Amino acid sequence: MQACGTTAKTNARVSSGKHNYVIGFYNLENLFDTYHDEGKNDYQFLPDGQNQWTDAKYQKKLSNMARVINAMKEDNSCWHTILGVCEVENRNVLEDLVNDPQIIGANYQIVHYDGPDRRGVDVALLYKPEQFSVIASESIPFTFEGSAIDFSSWTQEEKDNFRTRDILMVRGMLSGEMFAIFVAHLPSRIGGKGADLRPRGAEIMYKRAMELEKEFPGIRIVVMGDMNDNPTDVSMTTYLRGKEHIKDVGEHDFYSPFLSMYKAGYSSLYYRGESNIYDLILVNSQLAHAPDGGLKILLINKNGFYGRVFKKDFMTWQSGQYKGTPFRTFSSGAFVGGFSDHYPTYIVVSK
Repeated sequence: MQACGTTAKTNARVSSGKHNYVIGFYNLENLFDTYHDEGKNDYQFLPDGQNQWTDAKYQKKLSNMARVINAMKEDNSCWHTILGVCEVENRNVLEDLVNDPQIIGANYQIVHYDGPDRRGVDVALLYKPEQFSVIASESIPFTFEGSAIDFSSWTQEEKDNFRTRDILMVRGMLSGEMFAIFVAHLPSRIGGKGADLRPRGAEIMYKRAMELEKEFPGIRIVVMGDMNDNPTDVSMTTYLRGKEHIKDVGEHDFYSPFLSMYKAGYSSLYYRGESNIYDLILVNSQLAHAPDGGLKILLINKNGFYGRVFKKDFMTWQSGQYKGTPFRTFSSGAFVGGFSDHYPTYIVVSK
């Protein structure tokens, strides 16, 4: 079994004698191919569309995404065992990505479902089958039924017509233990929307996670995604029961390692000029309080944090008005050949 190494770059406190598994999330920012998918509003990502999305631009985008994934491997001395992604158009773009020469050696396998998002972007999971064996997966729809949140201001027609990304759940075995991963891309903040929708998404994930804990006692659960909320927002603290400190994590709570990091000034993206961490990873109490010999989240940062925002100079604007922020694919409508408007985040679990 491959164990992650330690480098000065990561400041990771990883013991060489342990089995360590990197689990992360990356918003790939509009990873579209150059072909129209029937029923999807992908017209701006066509060769004759608004973005003049040619094969050359698509190949550059793939190469950039693979470069980041490979750079994380170089820092950690091993590939991610599990990498959740979002803003992917279809399975084809994922297959193109995992076959990029920079990361083909990882042998990543894919779990993906076509979802109902009107733009056609989905969430997905990449995983190393030598380390994580998939048993079951499901695409959980965003519904309003059974919610404790008041949606009385919504008409039934509005509810019926609402479309957003499904939530992906993948269950399998990691290091001999039952493991489940949720990957989400909760409704956006565009136009000031989603104040109740993001808590609803968190509510859906929490309910399903508690069902899994009841069905599989001791199961380790990781919830990750672009939550479009910070770890201090009500969706994460109340509806997902995310706690800032491990000592405060109760039996049915989640530990939210990026909450302390957000308060300390770390960021994974900038929205309207403000620093945020929307790219969150939380773990259930079984990963926070595992007994000796069991899988548990590992301290990996010299500043005492259990998570990492992966930020490198090549992924970051080095000058101009956006200096210090993620170097994205488009800027002011023009293709600039960057990477993503989000930095990836990750944790390490150890046994």
